[in-house]
Amino acid sequence: MNYAQLVQAVQDYLETTETTFVSEIDTFIRQAEERIFRAVMIPELRKNSTTTIASGSTYLSRPSDMLSVFSLAAINAAGVYTYLTNKNVDFLREAYPDPADTGVPRYYAQFDGDYSAGGANGHFILAPAPSAEYQAELHYYFDPPSIVETGTSWLGDNAETALLYGTLVEAYRFLKGDADLMQAYEATYKAAMDELDVLGVRSSGDAYRNKVLAT
Repeated sequence: MNYAQLVQAVQDYLETTETTFVSEIDTFIRQAEERIFRAVMIPELRKNSTTTIASGSTYLSRPSDMLSVFSLAAINAAGVYTYLTNKNVDFLREAYPDPADTGVPRYYAQFDGDYSAGGANGHFILAPAPSAEYQAELHYYFDPPSIVETGTSWLGDNAETALLYGTLVEAYRFLKGDADLMQAYEATYKAAMDELDVLGVRSSGDAYRNKVLAT
């Protein structure tokens, strides 16, 4: 299901082409996408980025589109990975009170957010400060571009029931529609989300180790 098909389906299901309603359909779609993306953890919502951590540098800038961290690793010059453990800032400050303490980074914490001074995208704080230059490899969750912007999307191609009924729920709420029909839309949306959640669980497993594959 592409963007044009989704917009048409919403109008067809709810049997209205009223001007104000149609002008808000993009909002309904974005609301549905956000609701879906906050409810599941599928691989398509993960990204990877790498950057350099300078020797002695305590702070690491976050990607502008990051929602939450999946993993953060420091990679030395020999290519050896050290995965950092997420802690609170106060833990890092107490464990490594002397800024001169350096070594292989072992911990990280969210130091500030998107609305920090200067309009930055936020930072992680690392401890101990690296004793040499490292590469940071961050796997993180993000919001993919909306189907409103791109015309097609992973949800539209692979989870169109969740996308359609999520949008219908938002649109019908806007129309202050009949409670029974709203309940039916919600039920179909929930069923589609349950299926999508199962996909996320399967994607995080290992078929060989979990003995799914025949021997």
